[in-house]
Amino acid sequence: MSNNRRSPLLSIIIAVIVVLIVAIIWWFKPVNNSNAFSQADSITLDNQANANTVNKASSDSNMSQKSNQNIIKFTTGLESLPRSLQGTDVDGEIIIDENKQLVITEGLRRLFDYFLSALGEEEESAIYARVESYIRSHTPEPAASQAVAIFDQYVAYLKAIPEIEKKYGTLQLQATQSGELDLSVVAQQKQDVARLRQQHFDKDTIIAFFGTEDEYDDYSMEMVRISQNSQLSEAQKDAAKQDYISRMPDNATKTNIAQQANLNELMTRTEQMQAKGATPEALYNMRRELVGAPAAARLAQVDQADASFDKRFKQYQAQKQQLLKQSVNQSQTQSQAQINQIEQQLFNDSERKRLTGYAALQQQKAADTN
Repeated sequence: MSNNRRSPLLSIIIAVIVVLIVAIIWWFKPVNNSNAFSQADSITLDNQANANTVNKASSDSNMSQKSNQNIIKFTTGLESLPRSLQGTDVDGEIIIDENKQLVITEGLRRLFDYFLSALGEEEESAIYARVESYIRSHTPEPAASQAVAIFDQYVAYLKAIPEIEKKYGTLQLQATQSGELDLSVVAQQKQDVARLRQQHFDKDTIIAFFGTEDEYDDYSMEMVRISQNSQLSEAQKDAAKQDYISRMPDNATKTNIAQQANLNELMTRTEQMQAKGATPEALYNMRRELVGAPAAARLAQVDQADASFDKRFKQYQAQKQQLLKQSVNQSQTQSQAQINQIEQQLFNDSERKRLTGYAALQQQKAADTN
């Protein structure tokens, strides 16, 4: 047997090996390349969608955190005050009794108004949070919750008031075109406001919050009613006004009104007596009757200071006019320097600030006299 001749058995073995290799290659070959690509794409897109969802959630979380950062977390209610309240003291008060129950006072309303005055600089929600934080940081329970509840009622009341004011403001404008205040319109408005208060507050709160205001309103209406009574003489009107004041309850409102009435009377009688050339003694006696001896003494000192100023002002005016006549050939700067020197000789720094206004007042009086 030649060595170059291949044996039949070896040929058969080689053929079998080739078939097996082809079969193995065919078995492991992908059935459909396009389907495999679609599957890979699907996995990639799903992963991308999941990534987008995660990113969106992260973004929403960041936005939420950023939004929360913009909302001030009040502890005492006095953090980051609006500009109009900076450097001011909180007005009003919160009073509680021995059982930590809220004592409702007019000062509580002033407290609410203090913070509400910043509306426009701050959102309503921020002001509400500020007021609640202030109350709770300064007040124990149950008074704190009671005060917050009343603040809710007060805000609701304030929101309802403009509708009434709008209605009666138009009616009052029409009524006053005749030159007199229509008190019947005012009375009807007060009734509507009273009903609105009853819808939002209990009786004690109404008295505490609005009692003083109502007393002043009633007083003002009565003064107008008396003044518009054409059947009364001026003396009778004055007597009726004094009688009304005397019958008011003895409280701070009556004291303030009486003082104001005395002040008005004081000014009127002072002008009348000075026009007639009354002596300082006569003025002192009249003032002592109306406002008491200490006030009368202080007013006498004011009279003396005013008389001294007026005397020096007339002297200043005469010297100034004389100087202006003599300084025709001088420059304006030289003339003004001499006038300034006269002012410094006759008046102190505070008085010199009054000169321009006082001169205008004297000119107006002279014009009225002529």
